[in-house]
Amino acid sequence: MRRRVAVSGIGVVTAAGTNPCALWESVAAERSCIGCLTRFDPSEFRSRMAAEVHDFVPPNGTHAARSSRLDRFSQFAVSAAEQALHDAGVDATALEGDGVGVYIGSALGGIAFGEEQHERFLAMGIRSVAPGLALSVFSGAGATNVSIAFGLRGPSISNANSCASGAVAIGEGFRMIREGKADVILAGGVEAPLAPLTFGSFALIKAMSANNAEPESACRPFDAARDGFVMGEGAAVLVLEEWNSARARGVRIRGELLGYATTSDAHHMTVPLPAGSEAARAMREALSDAGLDTGAVGYIQAHATGTRLGDAAESAAIISVFGPDTPPVSGTKAVHGHALGASPAIEAAITVMAMEHGHLPATVNLEQPGADCRLNHVPKGGLDTAPEFALSNAFGFGGINASLVFGPGDRPPGGGQSG
Repeated sequence: MRRRVAVSGIGVVTAAGTNPCALWESVAAERSCIGCLTRFDPSEFRSRMAAEVHDFVPPNGTHAARSSRLDRFSQFAVSAAEQALHDAGVDATALEGDGVGVYIGSALGGIAFGEEQHERFLAMGIRSVAPGLALSVFSGAGATNVSIAFGLRGPSISNANSCASGAVAIGEGFRMIREGKADVILAGGVEAPLAPLTFGSFALIKAMSANNAEPESACRPFDAARDGFVMGEGAAVLVLEEWNSARARGVRIRGELLGYATTSDAHHMTVPLPAGSEAARAMREALSDAGLDTGAVGYIQAHATGTRLGDAAESAAIISVFGPDTPPVSGTKAVHGHALGASPAIEAAITVMAMEHGHLPATVNLEQPGADCRLNHVPKGGLDTAPEFALSNAFGFGGINASLVFGPGDRPPGGGQSG
C-alpha cells in the first residue's frame, strides 16, 4: 500500500525573498527582482543581468561556526533546510536522524567557488587556495553539509540533472517516503552559479536574454518578444513527510505530493523535441502516478524560461496533454530569475503556496503571447482560485524532463496566510 506524502515545511533563498513569506509577497505582487549584474564586471558579455540574492545572511545559531566555512552554494543549502525544518515544526536537535534523508539537486554545485579559487591559484599560487576547495565544488556538497549540520543519517543523495535537478530530487525523495523506505526527506534544489566563466558560458551559447537596457522586463516567458532566460541563484528545500506522521505531530500540512515522473528526449543537448512529446509523457505519467486525469488539474506551473525553443516546446507539450483549452498556466522566473537546478524546487514551493493562498500568480512581462505559446495564460493580477490539483514542470539541458503533481494540505479558514 502506497503511503501519502505531505509537504510539511518550506525554506527558500531567492533574489525575490530569503524566506517563504517574502518570496510569496514578490510573486503575488508581480515584482521582478532582476537587475544589472553586480557580482562581477559583465561588460564583455552580451547578457549583463541576473537575479542576485543581495540580502542573504548565512545560517546563525547552532550552525554559525560551521556555516562560516562553507561556500555560498552550501550556505544556501543549509539555510533553506534550516528554514524548512523550522517551518515544519521540527526540532533538529531532537530528530531521530537515522530515518531522515536529504535529496538535493544542482546543475553546477560549487563550481562558482571553484572558479574563484582558480583565479587565486593563478594569481598567488596553491597556498592561497581555500583548504576546503576539494570539499566544496562537487554537487553532493549541498546535501552532505545539510546532513552534517542537522545530524541526518538517512540517505544523502544529490543529482546534477541540469535545470530539472530540483524536481528530480523532490520526486525521488517522494518515492522513498511513499514506498516506506524513509519517513522524512529534506528535498530540493540549490544553485550559486554567478561567476564570470560560468555565467559567460551560457552567454556564449546565446541562451540568455540580451535586453540589458531593461533588466526587469528582460525575462519574458511565453511572450512573442522573448529572447532568452535570465540567470539567478538561490535554493528551496521542502520537508516531505509521511502523511500520518505529520498529522500525528499536529503540524499544518502545507500540501500533498501525489505524483512524479521523469523522461528523456534522447535528442539533443540544448534543443528540445519541437513537439515536446517526451515532456508531454512526463506530465501524463506524473498524473497517472497521482491517479488523476487531466480534467482534475486546475493549475500548471510551467518551466517557462523565456527561451524561444523551450517555451514553444513546453506549450506544444501542454496542449498535447490537455488539449487547446488548457488549465490556467503561468511561470514565475521573471520574478526570481532562472536559478538553474534550484528553479524547479523554488517553483514547487510557489505552487504549494499558490494552492494555500487560493491565488494563481500571473506570468510577469507576458504582454503578447507568441503564436507558438497559445495557452490559457493566467491574466495580469493573477486568479483568485484554489485549484484542487496542480502540476509543476521542469525541463533541462540534455532533454531531461520532470513533472510533479501537488494536492492541497490544510487550507486556513477564510483565505490565505502570511507565508
